[in-house]
Amino acid sequence: MDLRNKKLTEEEFFGIRKEVLTHWPTGSEVDLQEAVEYLKKVPDEKNFAKKLRKAKEEGVTLAQPRAGVALISEHIKLLNYLEDEGGADLLPSTIDSYTRQNRYNECQIGIDESLKAGRSLLNGFPAVNHGVKGCREVYESIKNPIQARHGTPDARLLSEIITASGWTSNEGGGISYNIPYAKSVSMEKTIRDWQYCDRLTGWYEEQGIELNREPFGPLTGTLVPPSISNTVAILEALLAAEQGVKNVTVGYGQCGNMVQDIAAIRALEEQTEEYLKRFGYSDVFVTTVFHQWMGGFPADEAKAFGVISVGAATAAMAGATKVIVKTPHEAIGIPTMEANAQGIRDTIMTLNMLKGQRMPMSPELQTEINIIKAETRCMLESVYEVGKGDFARGTVEAFKLGIVDIPFAPSKYNAGKMMPARDNSGAVRYLMTGNIPFTKDIIDFNKAKLVERGQFEKRDVTFQMTVDDIFAVGKGNLIGRPEEKK
Repeated sequence: MDLRNKKLTEEEFFGIRKEVLTHWPTGSEVDLQEAVEYLKKVPDEKNFAKKLRKAKEEGVTLAQPRAGVALISEHIKLLNYLEDEGGADLLPSTIDSYTRQNRYNECQIGIDESLKAGRSLLNGFPAVNHGVKGCREVYESIKNPIQARHGTPDARLLSEIITASGWTSNEGGGISYNIPYAKSVSMEKTIRDWQYCDRLTGWYEEQGIELNREPFGPLTGTLVPPSISNTVAILEALLAAEQGVKNVTVGYGQCGNMVQDIAAIRALEEQTEEYLKRFGYSDVFVTTVFHQWMGGFPADEAKAFGVISVGAATAAMAGATKVIVKTPHEAIGIPTMEANAQGIRDTIMTLNMLKGQRMPMSPELQTEINIIKAETRCMLESVYEVGKGDFARGTVEAFKLGIVDIPFAPSKYNAGKMMPARDNSGAVRYLMTGNIPFTKDIIDFNKAKLVERGQFEKRDVTFQMTVDDIFAVGKGNLIGRPEEKK
């Protein structure tokens, strides 16, 4: 099939589907008509899309952790603990790395070995191997809506199984679950595969089932300028809407400068709605998600709680619909469920104290919103142009040409010519723009901000700033200031 941003016909969709369901034996458990009847019985309070809609209408920010282990019973125990002891509003199922790479045989070995060991030997929940039966057991054992969070370039079978199981949200997209996660998967392939996932969601919508889809906002999670992640989120929202998705959550990963972070969320929501309406998708309900700090964490638990609290405060002051919660064990490895619950409680306390408060508009905030929107617009309009009016083709071309360029991504389909660094206030700017088609005034703005930092630190503006910034938070600061020579 020639790649295009065109809704899959029923014939195309069901033709692909026949093959997708053969990828692992549990594919045979998915019966679409039976799944529709099952999903119609999901109460509103357990429907992800409806709970997000209600939160946005009421102006509250919901808290959601990340979590996932290999065995069904242990996974249920973990999720119950996070909602009962942590107070999570929304639940995740973080999917294991083998499933993300469609290596289901190795997943099965991991499950079998976990059963023998009596503990999880996988770094997430292997939903495909557990199938509809196992995933429904999880859904029926919890009180809150549940979402699959993963990082899978080809999530077609996973999407079939989790949706048929009552999980009413699926994270990811053809850009955000490829470029930051995979080395050798082409953009054409992931966009096609995620068109299928979105068409599946759209098909359920047509049967009267409201489901949520969420592009992955933080990308590589390291010094990603807001306009890069906003551009990717808007592109994935447009591609999803064409396939019939009606409820989308666009995301952003905390960079650390509060004004810039708040500006990023507000610009993202406004521009997503603007572009959806411009291209005829006026019936898509848009919400936002703010991801707490995705970079290096301090090993000291007290300091880690400081990082978590700032992330929660920023999400609240920005008016994000939900916040993805980190734990005080980020620097150590996979957190205990107790540490995970502590991170949620810390976040909820901060959200409660800031309920109803928003950062008021100021000249500084308005300037940030304007620059983020201008940078984003440059990229989106160029994607549209090189795709000759088609965002699917345009996305492929844009990555080939470096029009959209994600920092520190492993993919060989990413140009890797753009380089970020913080300015003197900690906002993330463009140190090198590569082939991103910015106007002269945007390039000059970024350059001036970095020169200002260089003058303050009495050093040249170089890549060393980027290196210093990457390690700064782990050392207890936001900006990587040069260490004084003794």
